[in-house]
Amino acid sequence: MTRIYISAGEPSADAHAAAVATALRRRLGGGLELEALGGPSLERAGVRVLDRMEAYSVVGFVEALAKIPAHYRLLNRIKKSFSEKRYDLVILVDYPGYHLRAAAAAAAAGIPVLYYIAPQMWAWGPKRVRKLAPVNRLAVILPFEEAFFRERGVAATFVGHPLKDRPAPPPRAEARRLLGLDPARQTLGLFPGSRAQEVRRHWAIFREAAGRVAAARPDVQIIAAGAAASGAVYPDPGPIRVHQGDPLLVFAASDAGICKSGTTTLEAAIADVPMVITYRVHPISSYIAFRLIRVPWVGLVNLVAGYEVAPEFLQRRATPGALADGVLPLLDVDHPTTQRQREGLRLVRDRLGAPGAADRVADLAAELIR
Repeated sequence: MTRIYISAGEPSADAHAAAVATALRRRLGGGLELEALGGPSLERAGVRVLDRMEAYSVVGFVEALAKIPAHYRLLNRIKKSFSEKRYDLVILVDYPGYHLRAAAAAAAAGIPVLYYIAPQMWAWGPKRVRKLAPVNRLAVILPFEEAFFRERGVAATFVGHPLKDRPAPPPRAEARRLLGLDPARQTLGLFPGSRAQEVRRHWAIFREAAGRVAAARPDVQIIAAGAAASGAVYPDPGPIRVHQGDPLLVFAASDAGICKSGTTTLEAAIADVPMVITYRVHPISSYIAFRLIRVPWVGLVNLVAGYEVAPEFLQRRATPGALADGVLPLLDVDHPTTQRQREGLRLVRDRLGAPGAADRVADLAAELIR
């Protein structure tokens, strides 16, 4: 019997971890037992979820303070499991604040560690790479990360981005039909985030920006990718339709988007949706972040491309007027700004690698438990 512990502390990591769990079963066959910190995606993949991620997921330095006691209680329980040699391998997915400590605990117990989706130390902490010393293999999903970590002594492998494994979306007109929209009308997509905390900070700004777009372009229909499962609410949506379902349909339906920074920008790139990028966190979190950050952009599309493909409006610059003015030209397919951005999005798609990321992670896992 091979026993593997998988740890995923927030929704996107849960989805990526579930794909790895499925690939592990294909790769290793019978006699495999999987246990986890995770959520519904891992449960649907047949993994025994010992602790639910919803109790721990948070964004921002200040926001994380309230979760510290719960994380330490969890870590103490996991340390006990590791010391009892319950597992042959530990797979950690994203979520570095907790997982760097979990990696150290696993290594201290003599359990090999595979870390999938690297901490973004290239952005905020090159000197912290030493904290990855307990990790046996690091599976990275951004093309520039392999060289960054290898140059600093970490055994990193670029496995491609898991977003490339998603099924192809329907054509725009069909996606609009499925969403109950007019298939012939141009569509603006709003992507304020997948966590209630993100939506709470972004919704009023997105809503007002959408109102300005509607005033300037009454022919444009507007739809937001909702996140009901996280408990997010969308008060006073006005003409905005909030879709509480698969966000991939909203990307597929959109001619342009207002996107919160992070993986959302890569999802838009894969769907060929020109965008403006924005993000807001607690002012103290922002103060800390902007003093730690070591890269010229926060949007992943810009980092992957190596130049500013999409404009970024962060913190105080994240105003409804700026977002509306930025996205309005992108609704015109022939506008030079739209054409330039689409060239950059094509470059990003190419650089994200071939499909099969989860299978390549499973291959790395098999090497560690031989």
